[in-house]
Amino acid sequence: ARAVLPHGTTGAFIDPHEIANVLGLEGVRLMAQEATTTPMQIYVQVPSCVPSAPGLETAGASIGPNEVAEAMTWPGVIGLGEVMNYPGVAAGDETLHAEIAETLKAGKVVGGHYASPDLGPLFHAYAAAGPSDDHEGTRQEDTIARVRQGMYAMLRQGSAWHDVAAQLPAITEQGVDPRHVLLCTDDRHPGTLLSDGHMDDVVRLAIREGIAPLTAIQMATLNTAEHFGVADDLGCIAPGRYADILVLSDLERFTIDVVFAAGEVVAQGGELVVDIALYPYPKEARGSVRLARALKSSDFAVTAPVKEGVLRARVMEVIENQVVNRAVLTELPVKKGRVCPDLAHDVAFVSVVERHRGSGRISHGFVRGFGLKARCALASTVAHDSHNLLIMGTDHEAMAKAGNCVAEMGGGVCLVKNDKVEASIPLPIAGLMSEEPVETVAEQAEGLNRALMACGCSLNNAFMTFS
Repeated sequence: ARAVLPHGTTGAFIDPHEIANVLGLEGVRLMAQEATTTPMQIYVQVPSCVPSAPGLETAGASIGPNEVAEAMTWPGVIGLGEVMNYPGVAAGDETLHAEIAETLKAGKVVGGHYASPDLGPLFHAYAAAGPSDDHEGTRQEDTIARVRQGMYAMLRQGSAWHDVAAQLPAITEQGVDPRHVLLCTDDRHPGTLLSDGHMDDVVRLAIREGIAPLTAIQMATLNTAEHFGVADDLGCIAPGRYADILVLSDLERFTIDVVFAAGEVVAQGGELVVDIALYPYPKEARGSVRLARALKSSDFAVTAPVKEGVLRARVMEVIENQVVNRAVLTELPVKKGRVCPDLAHDVAFVSVVERHRGSGRISHGFVRGFGLKARCALASTVAHDSHNLLIMGTDHEAMAKAGNCVAEMGGGVCLVKNDKVEASIPLPIAGLMSEEPVETVAEQAEGLNRALMACGCSLNNAFMTFS
């Protein structure tokens, strides 16, 4: 709230599936309680995919239809969070459909997450099952398809996901009705908030891309309120609504001078003018990194069926500024019976260490696209969506050191280069959140970005792509 109120964001619809995958329904309850302590109108969606990938990853908790039904009775709960398991929905997964049914029975909104370019029968089945919005589009045809299926297309602009400009031609060139399109943010980091802003930045982008200023504002306000069923309370300036009002000195540039939240001046000239107390998270929300033991370099060895030579391996290749990646086949060197990274072709190790139950389980793979050249490793408990301990590196010793550093902090991010911790961000709340001011976290994140660049990485917001 401290970071976004000066930028004119007076309300938000949140899906706290990150903390839910660590702490379960109690984590959602904590977020809902914290929301009531701010000047903002914050509505909560109950996470639908906890765990996010059943059978593929181990989460720290589980939320099913009974928990969803309970949470639908809580004040401030607006619906079901993004249904990420779209293949499961299309295949008739009973648990997912029961969660959707409980939400619809409560008269609330089902959020979507269709992260696939396939707009054929799979997409049609997903849309028919109940999700009424989606923010995973990256092309104008994605926006068109969602609106044609009766959904709201959410165009997102995050720190790493830049999907607004590519989809707006659906409106400006193809004639899609903007009343069925929303502007939103997704994974917007502290540094981006301080340098570029929040929803004000997204509105400015839409205006630059040819959307009329009032239409762009509507896509960020009234459309959103109507979609989530709260237009009687907010979304426009009218009797009976919360007096959430922005005073602008320049409509085209969307320059915000004064921010009112519920009738009170909360920000002026880009500065917060009210005090917002820090929410006291309990000890149960801390100490969530549970490893079987300290990590060793040998934990990350990938054995090969040959002693020397090369192996053909499937590698994840990242796509800059997009949430999707691609699978590629490439040859990797084998030395002394172990598969090695191939820095000349930008291939590094990546491992997932289970951190919720101390099982000691570790999965290994390879990733291309980060440009790492040094003997280094990056470790993080911000690892969508089950948020285990994710470690990427060019050296096993560095990977172990970075992972142990994160565990010792109780969660967070750590970069190791040449046996030295070059940057770290402690995230003690569920291994996901900091209690420090946004300026402090932004400074820590910028230090991490600089350290990553020194290791050879030139990706925009490489950490978000990694996580």
